[in-house]
Amino acid sequence: MYKILDKVDTPQDLRKLDLSELPGLCDEIRDYIVRCCADNPGHLASSLGAVELIVGMHYVFDTPSDKLVFDVGHQAYAHKIITGRKEAFKGNRKKDGISGFPNRDESPYDAFGAGHASTSISAALGLAKAAQVSGLKEKVVAMIGDGAMTGGLALEGLNNAGDSDTDILVVLNDNDMAIDGNRGALHSYLLKVTTDPAYNKIKTHVWESLGAGRFRNWVQGMVRKAKSGLVTNSGGDFFEAFGFRYFGPIDGNDIGEVVNTLRRLKDIKGPKILHTCTVKGKGYAPAEADPTTWHAPGKFDPETGERDKNSGTSGVRYQDVFGEVLCELARKDPKVVGITPAMATGSGLAEFAEEFPDRFFDVGIAEEHAATFSAGLAAGGMKPYCSIYSSFAQRAYDEIIHDVALQHLPVVFCFDRAGVVGEDGATHQGVFDLAAMRSIPNTVIAAPKDEAELRDLLWMGLGISDGPYIIRYPRGTGEGVHWRDSEPSKIEAGKAELLLEGSEVAVLALGPSAHRATEAARRLKEDTGYCPEVWNVRFLKPFDTAMLEHLKDFRAILTIEDGALKGGLFSEVSEYVSSHGMDAIVKGIGVPDRFIPHASAAEQRRSFGLDGEGIYSQLLRLYKNN
Repeated sequence: MYKILDKVDTPQDLRKLDLSELPGLCDEIRDYIVRCCADNPGHLASSLGAVELIVGMHYVFDTPSDKLVFDVGHQAYAHKIITGRKEAFKGNRKKDGISGFPNRDESPYDAFGAGHASTSISAALGLAKAAQVSGLKEKVVAMIGDGAMTGGLALEGLNNAGDSDTDILVVLNDNDMAIDGNRGALHSYLLKVTTDPAYNKIKTHVWESLGAGRFRNWVQGMVRKAKSGLVTNSGGDFFEAFGFRYFGPIDGNDIGEVVNTLRRLKDIKGPKILHTCTVKGKGYAPAEADPTTWHAPGKFDPETGERDKNSGTSGVRYQDVFGEVLCELARKDPKVVGITPAMATGSGLAEFAEEFPDRFFDVGIAEEHAATFSAGLAAGGMKPYCSIYSSFAQRAYDEIIHDVALQHLPVVFCFDRAGVVGEDGATHQGVFDLAAMRSIPNTVIAAPKDEAELRDLLWMGLGISDGPYIIRYPRGTGEGVHWRDSEPSKIEAGKAELLLEGSEVAVLALGPSAHRATEAARRLKEDTGYCPEVWNVRFLKPFDTAMLEHLKDFRAILTIEDGALKGGLFSEVSEYVSSHGMDAIVKGIGVPDRFIPHASAAEQRRSFGLDGEGIYSQLLRLYKNN
């Protein structure tokens, strides 16, 4: 039982509380998040650090009429808890439960969906402009983390919003910056003055009296220079150069300071930014001490902070294979470099960064830049291996075409988290890369069936002279095959691998599903005597047409891919069979034409037949019905 939280089911309940009760409420929300996430894992540290900001915004603003827009959504757990989803939060990210991210279909308080970074300012500007055009008095607040500010879209949003007369407040949740220099009497005085209603009324009157023109611009410029000279450590001059009025920094974990500042800012017109400094993992000692690990820690004991090492799957993860092999390649070739858009730990690049600091480049949350930066490295004679999560690589699509493929530059793109990703849900599913990249000329697309083949395909990258070369592999652990302490096998681009000889029905599997296909085919042979032929396709592009010629007398072909059926392997095989007059029917198992909601990855694969049982059932039907 929680003394204060149990009285709060909606922001309307929250606004009935006295300001003196809010610190206790924040403590209880934080405890509730910790205890729920201990048993049902989620994104912990980011949400712990943002509790006071979220409580303060709902306390001051009239949500849902006023709109709160979140960036990414990792930080939004407190928002979910106080907007009618407190009990539902216990099933956060589970099948048929609430999403781990803001979702417009889930609640009227979720003004805009957010799974990827750097979107909040652009979306908030759109909402604010829509309210302005419609004559509505809604307030719009965008909450963005300091990491998301590195994204190009965030800067584009700032640039557009700062050049408008639209009322928009951007709350910068900065949890990774030293703030000692911005505290003290002078800082407090400046903050109080710049947020004082009387001061801002006079300031607005002065600007309007000056009118538009060079003199007004000169006066504003002088004011900005004077102000930035007083708060040189704040970064205010940067944001004011974009046309935003800058306030802060304030302690974002002091609920009193947050509420008082938001109240002062609420009625100030035009684009403005509030710089808040918070502690990631605030209030839970293990998360404060190691916010990277506790970003998404898995199950743990909420009392001791001891993490459950048995809650995850055992074995070597694909990202670890990538990281270890890349170190081997870098030792062999001094031109090998590693690039990541803010995913060094998640991509397995931490050891590479430590061993080769001069050849490791974390470019921040900026996937487009990562792709073009890699292209520049390749043009300069380096051998770049750029690791990007598959769903985030969607943002770099234009750059992969224009800056890499069109210029024949040998960049190795390693698409981590390809295929379904489980509890992160629709925003993070890496299922569109095969269909999206297949149409790009000068491109090689490979999907290893296991850890050993990933190693071999990474070594193959040393020899590419044309690009891009895309290797996609799933989230989680591999198949348990031996891959260390042996020479990598040489693989020919566009060459498939025969795994099991058979007749009548052929299975063409791309990626680790080749193992499930082989097991299902062998089981079918034992049960019925039917023996399908199984191929590890390995390369979607260039495609092994010799394999299809070999299958010209088969009566059925089953394709299997952990990706969208439309545009991927199923489409490739169907197009070839149709255009070459083959009589075989083609069936496909893969991700259907819809967004896949959150559930475990196993549940997601089972739902559309990508598991062993689903493959077995489809094969049995093909033999019996044809």
